[in-house]
Amino acid sequence: MDGLQRGSAAIVGVAESDLGQVADGMSPMDLCAQGITRALADCGLTMKDVDGLFCAMTQQRMSIVSLIEYLGIAPKFIGSSMTGGSSFEFHVAQAMAAVSAGLCNVAVIAYGSTQRSVGRKQASQREVNPYETPFKPFLPASAYALAASRHMHQFGTTREQLAAVAVAAREWALLNPVAWEKKPLTTAEVLSARMVSYPFTVRDCCLITDGGGAVIMTTAERARSLKKPPIYVLGCGQAITHANISSMPDLTVTGALQSGRTAYEMARLGPKDIDVVELYDAFTINTILFLEDLGFCSKGEGGRFVEDGRIAPKGSLPVNTNGGGLSYCHPGMYGLFLLIEATRQLRHECGARQIADCETAIAHGNGGVLSSQSTVILGGEATV
Repeated sequence: MDGLQRGSAAIVGVAESDLGQVADGMSPMDLCAQGITRALADCGLTMKDVDGLFCAMTQQRMSIVSLIEYLGIAPKFIGSSMTGGSSFEFHVAQAMAAVSAGLCNVAVIAYGSTQRSVGRKQASQREVNPYETPFKPFLPASAYALAASRHMHQFGTTREQLAAVAVAAREWALLNPVAWEKKPLTTAEVLSARMVSYPFTVRDCCLITDGGGAVIMTTAERARSLKKPPIYVLGCGQAITHANISSMPDLTVTGALQSGRTAYEMARLGPKDIDVVELYDAFTINTILFLEDLGFCSKGEGGRFVEDGRIAPKGSLPVNTNGGGLSYCHPGMYGLFLLIEATRQLRHECGARQIADCETAIAHGNGGVLSSQSTVILGGEATV
């Protein structure tokens, strides 16, 4: 991205809040603060060091204002761009610009949601769309199902190939102690599960959990003096192509095509240079679309690409190594957790699911109904 300098900022702390179904009475702000406190401890900083704050939520109308009050701080720079689940990848680019320009020195990106505890309908109200609402779609599932159906029609993608994405995610989740799902999953079980919106069964759809977390960023210079190895922001890219699925220019091509190109150009890297891939998998079609649009396979080949365990723990391309939104957690807006897992992989902190010799990672956020896309490429010390 023009004006952003490769490697000028770094992620220095990451943490999740409590996940799954949290204790009664916990609020989204409680989970935000829990994540922030843990992430600050992760890098050896304190709340007094924080002078930049970014957040976005569905349950809190003015989330940044409420979070500032809750934390009792007075940040010099704030950001609350709301692009759905991709918001936090947008925030990384904004925080990078802010710390590089001296507008703040330590920036926190945070999120919290109690959507499982309070119920999804209460956590996220749907807006009326005169072009879609009369048809009574089950959103967001029906919107993503439309993209999946088109991909199947155009490229011959099968339900078994979609199921392979869910099976791989579950295999990764079984290696993650804090993942929600703890039982093995087979292709047959995905296909025979309750149908939600054709071609998706419930196993093609993300979890509904509570959860939150935080990412701490600062300048590359300050990052080198902190507790953990800095994870540098090498590239960022963004794209918004539509709001409603009925206005998507091409149901089989997402804005990841543009955001990925921009991020690769800034990072001076390509798909073959990426060691770990963290993709926003709200539905199984997402992983296939993003693998194509980010250049890991050609358009239309995503279904065949994910067959035979290629993106599973013993496959050739590690994808969604924490279990993803399909099996690890999905508290409404998942993008923050992509950054957390990518950072931990690059710091070699992932135990049984750790990817050997991991130096580069991509975290790709998605928001709305394939509406907003944001790509962040991260790297360890050797990449700068």
